[in-house]
Amino acid sequence: MFIGVISDTHKYFDENVKNFLKDVDLVLHAGDFGNIETANKIADFKPLKGVYGNCDGTDIREYHPYIQVLDIEGIKILMMHIGGYPGRYDYRAMQLINAHRPDIFICGHSHILKVIYDNKFNCLTINPGAAGIEGFHVVRTAIRFHIDEGKIHDMEIGEWPKKVIKEE
Repeated sequence: MFIGVISDTHKYFDENVKNFLKDVDLVLHAGDFGNIETANKIADFKPLKGVYGNCDGTDIREYHPYIQVLDIEGIKILMMHIGGYPGRYDYRAMQLINAHRPDIFICGHSHILKVIYDNKFNCLTINPGAAGIEGFHVVRTAIRFHIDEGKIHDMEIGEWPKKVIKEE
């Protein structure tokens, strides 16, 4: 299975990100879609599993839960929006990691791409950064990787300049 991971689109899903994800089988979105139209645009493009973020309204929350727990090819994935990273997990993330013991923990929110292996929980923590243009980040990012027979391999990062919108 070929997985694409994005977060923090904030109403922006462009051709750069679509081209990066064109061959994936599934898109995982770690929250802050921005609006239901963006979520639908992604779901029309590829199969989608997402969670809502702190900036998402009830339109998103009706379709995307607070957390997702998935089993893909023998890999258990826990996904939520505000999660943190090893040594600095959000307290809710820590409770969920303890309860579910995932192989991969995916979160967003920070707009900073991080991939860190957590030796304490034997878990790969992935934050794909921000695929959208809203926020303090300088570079837009996304991640894709393969899962086969319980193994993760060939992880790649997509990176694009942040588009600046000039106000008139």
